[in-house]
Amino acid sequence: MNFPDLPALAEPDLAVQVQHALDHKTKPLGALGRIEALALQLALIQGVERPSLRQPQLVVYAADHGLSRRGVSAYPREVTPQMVANMLAGGAAVSVLARQQGLALTVADCGVDAPLAAGAADLRIAAGTADASAGPAMTMAQAEQALRKGMVLVERLPGNALLLGEMGIGNTSSASLLMQRLTGQPLADCVGRGTGLDDAGLARKLAVLGEALAANAAAQTPLEIAAALGGFEIVTMAGSVMAAAAQRRVVVVDGFITTAAVALADALRPGVLAACVFAHRSAEGPHARWLQQLGVRPLLDLDLRLGEGSGAALAWPLLTAACALLADMASFESAGVSNRD
Repeated sequence: MNFPDLPALAEPDLAVQVQHALDHKTKPLGALGRIEALALQLALIQGVERPSLRQPQLVVYAADHGLSRRGVSAYPREVTPQMVANMLAGGAAVSVLARQQGLALTVADCGVDAPLAAGAADLRIAAGTADASAGPAMTMAQAEQALRKGMVLVERLPGNALLLGEMGIGNTSSASLLMQRLTGQPLADCVGRGTGLDDAGLARKLAVLGEALAANAAAQTPLEIAAALGGFEIVTMAGSVMAAAAQRRVVVVDGFITTAAVALADALRPGVLAACVFAHRSAEGPHARWLQQLGVRPLLDLDLRLGEGSGAALAWPLLTAACALLADMASFESAGVSNRD
């Protein structure tokens, strides 16, 4: 399968120009801290000295997982379509935050085990993946179809920023499996409590995920790993991330599951990580380890573990502030303010 070409997202000359502009704003050198680094990153993603954000799109990718039938979640499988309906009705946390932040919200059904909900974008592959503890979660053809659907979705969306969200009972299990195979860390370091498992539930989840790794040991390439262990929503999201990076869109990454999609996208098409702004460090234990291994630093640390894109929405004002400060803040020269000696 062919993946989109990426533009140069690290341009040394542009980086020097933007850093010079930041250093000469009316403030002590580096006084805006990580907002300055964020402004520089946004400029490099867009390839311009003064980045701007327009028509931001928050997409919630939803699907069900065969592993959910093995008791790996504290919540029953039917919560996935129920929460999709809640999002579309405007009652979910991400719905509230999208309205409050002025973000266009799309709920994409990538494989929910229920009829397509009215108002959802139809990206369906099947009614949930197969049970990965018994073999591949999806066929290679399904994995490629999910990637293509994710790419096409982004091509149809306006704007230059994509905020990632997800919904799917059992999807922390798929994310944990992907983390283990993509990083090589011990499985126990890749598994958290998800939606609130107790100790017995966590032990059961670890055992089931161990079965899944054993059943899919033959999967070696990133695409084979995606098909064997991923959820439809995670693989579809990975396709969207690759397309967004190719179009110089800013990608705002939410929590653990969306990090899995971004890491998968970067394994399939190295370089997409440069287009990604990581919104927050999730309270899901493995997330901090994965962020550290990826070499990225999230903007927020609020003990969030909701998913849905909630953390991405909460971090969004920091991105708009970074653009505004770079564009509109006066320099010492233009303001007639004396600089330091």
